[in-house]
Amino acid sequence: MMEQPEKMYDLIGVGVGPFNLSLAALLDDIDTIEPLFFEQNDKFDWHPGMLIEGTKMQVPFIADLVTMADPTSQYSFLNYISKNDRMYQFYFLQRLDIPRREYNDYCQWVAHQLDSCKFGRRVSNIRHVKENEEYYEVAVNNLKTGEQEVYRSRNLVLGTGSVPVLPKSFQNLPSEDVFHTSEFLANQERCRKARSITVVGSGQSAAETFRELLKEQRDCGFRLDWITRSPGFESMEESKLSLEHFSPDYVNYFYQLPQDQKDEIFAEQGLYYKGISNHTINDIYNLLYEFSVGQEELDVGIRVLSEVKGIREKANGGYELDCLHWQKNEEFTHETDVVIAATGYKPYVPDFIHQLEDFLQWDKHGRYKVSSDYRMLLNKNTENEIYVHSGISHTHGVGSTNLGLSVHRNKVIINHLAGREVYSLDDNGIFQSFTGNV
Repeated sequence: MMEQPEKMYDLIGVGVGPFNLSLAALLDDIDTIEPLFFEQNDKFDWHPGMLIEGTKMQVPFIADLVTMADPTSQYSFLNYISKNDRMYQFYFLQRLDIPRREYNDYCQWVAHQLDSCKFGRRVSNIRHVKENEEYYEVAVNNLKTGEQEVYRSRNLVLGTGSVPVLPKSFQNLPSEDVFHTSEFLANQERCRKARSITVVGSGQSAAETFRELLKEQRDCGFRLDWITRSPGFESMEESKLSLEHFSPDYVNYFYQLPQDQKDEIFAEQGLYYKGISNHTINDIYNLLYEFSVGQEELDVGIRVLSEVKGIREKANGGYELDCLHWQKNEEFTHETDVVIAATGYKPYVPDFIHQLEDFLQWDKHGRYKVSSDYRMLLNKNTENEIYVHSGISHTHGVGSTNLGLSVHRNKVIINHLAGREVYSLDDNGIFQSFTGNV
């Protein structure tokens, strides 16, 4: 074990995704707060398996890492465009949304400039220590050298993100044949050589994967199917007044509700964040329409109301899906060579969190209890805070994973950490009232 000098940081962050990267960028110009962020991957990479050409962000470019707190920041998206000599190209593009691949490249550009962000480091343990002063001791595995490093910090921030969810019946099968959409690009060449491919699921990732396969289906010659248990392929709610649910005002309103009521409301808000964007559905329909010209039948199938109950390998190769049309209560089987599961994500809770289990407060469903200003509620009376970005939809609502709110959340965290108003908080920036008071 390699012990670090007795340096005390003000904040150590676990994970460098967009939320913690935004926090690191905003803190870079604040001399009174010294942070350090650890990420186990060797570089910033945002959903690399779904950086499909032609996919675009679902938030405007102004929802970058810093602009909604400080438009003059050197880490703004427009400065990235300028520094890469692409200002006129972006000007003539005339779009608020940007390619997903470009957002990832922008974040990599920012991360490369921040000395506070350390990649190739996995946090393996955290414990709260009380000596002359209280602090968190953070054990970190350096994945390049194999050594363990130890750091000290007065506060922590967790930005551990989410992990893909693969149905149990899909697990322990050849990963090149049965995989999550998060691994799509890594397996795209396998798809091109398949005789048949089936996408399971009905959200944005399913639609983007199906659209990309549909573009190649005629040239590659595979059969393409799309199966979902949903009644239809529902569009994401994208009207401007509906988008105001992704505002600080709605977050504040939602937080004040009783937890049982919050759970009920959140369960009904899927189309705010889980539906398919209108332009993606239109692209798919337009492709199907064009491909149908002069064709008696397309080698493409789309099934709704159909739940995949299980999967098994066939003796002569390929797989057989056991399906149920749940409205008619009729079972059927479906054969395919490749299965791509668009079955969503769940918050990632690292092992070291369980080592802090008695230190943290949990609700009856085993979820973190979190204050309105994004601090975990603790069982110990201490000034050492743990701020959190991940797994807080149950407390802060539908916008918890929305990039448009990341900067506002980080302004709240920075103000609390600094003990003063570093950034002003505009909580009255929308036209409608969720409280009923005008």
